[in-house]
Amino acid sequence: MTKPSLILIGAGGHAHSCIDVIEEQNCFQIAGLIGLPHEQHEQHLGYAIIGSDEDLPNLAKTYHYALIATGQIQDAEPRIHLFHQARQLGFQLPAIIAPTAHVSRHATIGEGTIVMHGAIINAGVSIGSNCIVNSLALLEHDVFVEDHCHISTGAILNGGVALGSGSFIGSASVVKQGIKIGNNCLVGMGLSVRNDLKSQTKFIGLR
Repeated sequence: MTKPSLILIGAGGHAHSCIDVIEEQNCFQIAGLIGLPHEQHEQHLGYAIIGSDEDLPNLAKTYHYALIATGQIQDAEPRIHLFHQARQLGFQLPAIIAPTAHVSRHATIGEGTIVMHGAIINAGVSIGSNCIVNSLALLEHDVFVEDHCHISTGAILNGGVALGSGSFIGSASVVKQGIKIGNNCLVGMGLSVRNDLKSQTKFIGLR
């Protein structure tokens, strides 16, 4: 059976990780990547850059599936813009789940979200659209994650944590059970979050 073709919108380091997960999942054939105009026809892990953002309207006539493959740390806006652009052009944005991840059958995953190698998503978890749940992240029972978030490598969100839209949790950080983190927050690497964070908070710890 022929696998449907999918394009990756983004051609940086995060795209490389996405490629590996998509290849392992084996549900889609990667048709190519979307990069910058001067990167046209460059190869990334054997896949060519087939266009830039300006080419998306024409590519949408040929390809039905896309994934936002740009990274996210300081600012979610580039991923948000690309996600809405892709939807408006008619692309379907499937959830991509690594076969090495564990996603409870009692969890829900939104469109365009990628769950990467070794992540654990437990019962009652709800994850919105266009999120990144990176390698080895753990989301315990009843965690609620809104759209456009990035939970980075090895981060732990304990039971009942609520994470607002556009927020980032850095590698190996731990969020205490029941904590509420607002929209567009940034939690740095290797931190312990023990109190609620208001929207727009940058919690980066001590130097």
